[in-house]
Amino acid sequence: MSAFAHLFARPVRLLAPMEGLTDPLMRQILTQIAHDLGRPYDWSVSEFIRVTHYPLPAHVFYKYVPELLTDGKTASGTPIHVQLLGNNPETMSQSAVTAVSLGTCAIDLNFGCPAKTVNNHKGGSVLLDEPDTLYDIISAVRGAVPTHIPVSAKIRLGYTDMGKMSDIGQAVKQANASWLTIHARTKVQGYKPPAYWDKIAPFTELGLPIIANGEIWNATHAHDCISQASTPHLMLGRGAVTRPDLVASIDNTDKTLRWAELIPHQISFLNDTTDNQSGLIGRYKQWLGMLTKGYDEADKLWDVVKKEKDKAQIISHLSQSVLA
Repeated sequence: MSAFAHLFARPVRLLAPMEGLTDPLMRQILTQIAHDLGRPYDWSVSEFIRVTHYPLPAHVFYKYVPELLTDGKTASGTPIHVQLLGNNPETMSQSAVTAVSLGTCAIDLNFGCPAKTVNNHKGGSVLLDEPDTLYDIISAVRGAVPTHIPVSAKIRLGYTDMGKMSDIGQAVKQANASWLTIHARTKVQGYKPPAYWDKIAPFTELGLPIIANGEIWNATHAHDCISQASTPHLMLGRGAVTRPDLVASIDNTDKTLRWAELIPHQISFLNDTTDNQSGLIGRYKQWLGMLTKGYDEADKLWDVVKKEKDKAQIISHLSQSVLA
């Protein structure tokens, strides 16, 4: 039995790391909503932090995971696991040691990122073609950090195809990963539907906790994924941004968030004090664009504010949208 089996005593629900989307502000908003709905995320994973030629210094971790300054948790109490991406076992393990010294409660290793720029520099999902390298990295990090700190891995089903799934699974297991999160598509399949949840099921025979991820947009999808993947544990990504109540509605369909109840959270997002206010408005519009898939009111609001550059005007339109 895994030394971290106690973390999986009940079905876990995680907020996924999504580069350029689930940044600290979005994590704060989404974990607060989940907390308020009575079904907090068990933890969230940070956007990946790239490790290249040198071990990462403390200030980089504080930039990407400012929650390290507040006991490694969001304001609502959700733990944040630090995710690292790289291909050098030594610099990855040294960076993990620094992250632990700063207070992270867990390390996650990214072998799933499909971005071309990352893959071209031999990072992310391209490493799925090299199970031995996966083993070396996971094993090095596992050996470098204290035994009470979990070291998990996130993968896809393969790079160009699924032919190495068994080898990948064995590499993860033999390297003593604490658990494994699987996005149910290959790199080549990207984010195009469908997700192949049934292909996750064989990994459950490895004897470590398996978390399923990919194309979970509503409670029905979640339960279909659980059934096909043969695991009760889920990582929620774009669906959690589109419907911030998704995490709660999976186990209780009455736990929903009406548009009017979501407005204060959107205003809170827009009221962030970042120096880059134009960037903040752009990120809000990104979120609003995704919310159009979950709320009719968002679709109407989008038509009004998509070209608006004044934050006060956006907030005004947002406040009035509940009356539309």
